[in-house]
Amino acid sequence: MQYRITGLTLAAIGGAGLPAAAGAQTLDLSIAIPQLKVAEYHRPYVAIWLEKEGAAPRTLQVWYDFDGNSKEGAGTKWLRDMRQWWRVVGRGMTFPADGVTGATRPAGSHKVTLVAGRGGMPALTPGNYKLMVEAAREVGGREVVTVPFAWNGTAARGTAKGTSELGAVTVSIKR
Repeated sequence: MQYRITGLTLAAIGGAGLPAAAGAQTLDLSIAIPQLKVAEYHRPYVAIWLEKEGAAPRTLQVWYDFDGNSKEGAGTKWLRDMRQWWRVVGRGMTFPADGVTGATRPAGSHKVTLVAGRGGMPALTPGNYKLMVEAAREVGGREVVTVPFAWNGTAARGTAKGTSELGAVTVSIKR
């Protein structure tokens, strides 16, 4: 007698992804969005992408105001305000992008965990990387924070701090 275990069956018994996750790279990201004291506050659009010299940049996350009933193109009209991300990789994308796009976030500290091979997170090869985070607000400013880190195949960590639209950005990667 043979048994066939599918991903759905494995998920139902609580073992989804266990063999693959044991050696998977995990990127833990913390992004602080400061509360600004302004008359008209709007949540920022945020783009998070990864750059490595000699490799194509990869968008990991894009937080924007997705409204399918909007006359403004479901919020995508304002994505180009994140100029650096838009020029590097954004304009070639189709939105919403599965596993990459999400809603804007309020002021505060936000944690994101990405696993290699899921969503926009690629499997990393050893080398020097830059995690880029760009934020832009309607009736507000725009800021890019670069977090350099060296991936040796086992662990890496990096931290940088914004001055206006973004606070502290911390990345930690482990196998």
